[in-house]
Amino acid sequence: MGLLRDAGVVYKPVEQTDLGPCSNESYFKADKAPRMAGFLLKIFAWFLESRIIGALLLYIVKKNNQVHKLVSNATLEEPPMFVPLHPITDLNQQEVKQIDSDASPPERVQQAIKCVPVTSDKSLDLKSSCFRRWTIADYSRAYSTGEITPLRVAEHFIDAVRESCSPPLPMSFFINSDAEDILRQATESTLRYERGNPISALDGVLIAIKDEIDCYPYPTTGGTKWLHKFRPCTGDACCVMRLRSCGVILVGKTNMHELGAGVSGINPHYGPIRNPYDPKKICGGSSSGSAAVVSSGLCPVALGVDSGGSVRMPASLCGVFGFKPTFGCIPHSGVLPLNWTVGTVGILAATLDDAFIVYAAISGDLPSHKPTTLPPKVQFPLLNSTKPISNIRFAKYGEWFNDCSDEIRICCSNALNLLCDHYKWKTVGVTIPDIESMLLAHYVTISSECSTSLSSHMEKLNRQMQIHNNIFAMADVIVAPTTGRTAYSIVDDALKTGEVDCINGAALIRYQIAGNFLGLPAVTVPVGYDKAGLPIGLQFIGKPWSEPTLMHVAYAMQALCISEYRKPKVFYDLLHKS
Repeated sequence: MGLLRDAGVVYKPVEQTDLGPCSNESYFKADKAPRMAGFLLKIFAWFLESRIIGALLLYIVKKNNQVHKLVSNATLEEPPMFVPLHPITDLNQQEVKQIDSDASPPERVQQAIKCVPVTSDKSLDLKSSCFRRWTIADYSRAYSTGEITPLRVAEHFIDAVRESCSPPLPMSFFINSDAEDILRQATESTLRYERGNPISALDGVLIAIKDEIDCYPYPTTGGTKWLHKFRPCTGDACCVMRLRSCGVILVGKTNMHELGAGVSGINPHYGPIRNPYDPKKICGGSSSGSAAVVSSGLCPVALGVDSGGSVRMPASLCGVFGFKPTFGCIPHSGVLPLNWTVGTVGILAATLDDAFIVYAAISGDLPSHKPTTLPPKVQFPLLNSTKPISNIRFAKYGEWFNDCSDEIRICCSNALNLLCDHYKWKTVGVTIPDIESMLLAHYVTISSECSTSLSSHMEKLNRQMQIHNNIFAMADVIVAPTTGRTAYSIVDDALKTGEVDCINGAALIRYQIAGNFLGLPAVTVPVGYDKAGLPIGLQFIGKPWSEPTLMHVAYAMQALCISEYRKPKVFYDLLHKS
């Protein structure tokens, strides 16, 4: 291919790059390939796997999508970053509480509970005019008062899952869910409440696990029919072990886009995961089932893995919260090593409060392996503080922010304006250059897994990290829509083979990559709906280790939007079901 070598772009050094709102840096979008599914996709895959034709075809696809020009043959002065680990620095974050970093998961949950507002019993009514999903606090209170037992809720859950599998449009929420194991856990939790000694506020709370994370005794398939045969699950992932130690009822392994390699959640082996707001639409991927079970009320929280927006995308499309922490914040032990340099365990939840409580339970170093060396004290956000945090500055790149459907642009702009007006926060205009280059570089990383052979001493900041550091010198949080479009229709020709839909895929992944490629924390908050009633999310991206500030911002946004949240078409009320 030497004769066909494309000239690569020469990137301007970061210190010479204007990041202001009037910068002459262009906003560039590469050409995209057409949609393929069914027989056409099979033929394309066959050609791609052939030795000679495949190499030529791959070269053409890369050339048409500017991979050679912007990534492979590019010239830049900055050294590369192979693993996005960040040193822990004191960010002087507002309204936080210091917690011992070696506290047990139940102790951390207890401390987190003290940081969130207390809801009254009168608020526990889904029949009121304002819709809301049941939360961890709701379940914990109902169990403690004897209004209902974990065993009864588990029975409701099993019935609801069975109902969700019914024709004509089975929701395909789970790959594996064992009713007998669920009832065993629920019986043990019920006995603890009867004795008056629940382990934590999470005791008896239903939580689902993406089938990319080990949760014994379930196999970990990664959405395939073969992976678990070569990599048997022999125990819990660290994050699952920590949840189990808090008394959580683990209800099964959620369906996902096969190997996490797509954004639709259409799995030809276990069925397409359908959106509770419209079962004919996608959930987004790849943590599709985890988003759907939270959206439909089956669980207040589920775990996912975010390697390219895989938590935030489906959370946004399904109208729930999706939280991705800083790279290294949650141990990756027991998670399929599909994209270990860009992926991290993330949380999908009914509310920001619930995302925070579960984050408190599962975050923190492993005692035997401390890649980030967390300080003796960690910081939790005081979400119940009567004093809101002040002087928050949002970095907004106008061309990027507006590169979405009109309905999303208007909805997210209105939400951001409402937030700034209410709390007297400010928006700072910026330019974030080379976004498309970062996207393509991320594709190369997750598809090739070349990073796995590189030693840890090569962890150096790259060009994009330096650019974002400069932007964070001007602002506290980067803000953008979570996706460029709302959920699109599931097409019949994709049901048996899956699909390659680069146009819709690009719109969904457009705002995701910085969080993964640079290891930054990010959260998506439901802020509205399009004309078809499909959810829209607004995303906040923070500095490394700024989780408390990010949660304060997301909580503030939630407070302004929660009264407008709508009930999905597919919804199960596990507390009030008779």
